[in-house]
Amino acid sequence: MQADLLSGKKVVGLKQLRKALRENAVEKAFVAQDAETRITDPVLQACQDAGVPVEQVPTMAQLGQACGIEVGAAVAGLLK
Repeated sequence: MQADLLSGKKVVGLKQLRKALRENAVEKAFVAQDAETRITDPVLQACQDAGVPVEQVPTMAQLGQACGIEVGAAVAGLLK
């Protein structure tokens, strides 16, 4: 996961991921397990509807670090 997110094209955050999903530009999504469900549930549903695989990440801090940012991230996506 970390190598993919650090080296590949990505989007980080709810708004950016939802936009990329609408544009059919997401290869794989990442969701932090400790993020609030009001944020993650709609993303999980959108990924399911779009046929995009989702990888669960234990914490927001780990996902943020994997994306190369200094703060936590609830969701991120690897672009096609």
